[in-house]
Amino acid sequence: MDEKFKRLRPSWDEYFIQLADTVANRATCDRGRSGCVITKDKQILVTGYVGSPRGLEHCDDVGHLFKKVIHEDGSITQHCVRTVHAEQNAITQAARRGIALEGATLYCRMTPCRTCAMLIINCGIERVVCEKKYHAGAESEAMFRQVGLELTYMSEEVQQYSGQKLENDDLFKDRD
Repeated sequence: MDEKFKRLRPSWDEYFIQLADTVANRATCDRGRSGCVITKDKQILVTGYVGSPRGLEHCDDVGHLFKKVIHEDGSITQHCVRTVHAEQNAITQAARRGIALEGATLYCRMTPCRTCAMLIINCGIERVVCEKKYHAGAESEAMFRQVGLELTYMSEEVQQYSGQKLENDDLFKDRD
């Protein structure tokens, strides 16, 4: 075959990350439209996306439910707590369907948060592939290293999303 007609197929990691991005289209919070795909032996076991628990209202319908977090270094971030993370939803879908995740690979948008990392470790997932890094992912990275869980990044870029970091002046804006 002529080299100019040869098509480059995506790697398995690229393929599953692209599928996780497609799953993200179902997400119901515009601050975190991310998706997750969990695979084993190059087969999809389950997917999940950011969304409110069953029967509860969605950010897209009623707005965000923000909580401010003051970190040890004094920085302040705000997080929408109305929704469940894509990784958590994928893991709970597997539990609902009786699908074992031991030895699986999880694909997601950015480094899982601390809570998601602990769930990933406890359900036996052996590998996590992230599209980008999470600005507060160091603790999750450390936990993964400690237990020998493989963590791969498709890009070293840090995922950005709107309205996350707050200035000190913003702390008191909603108190009026």
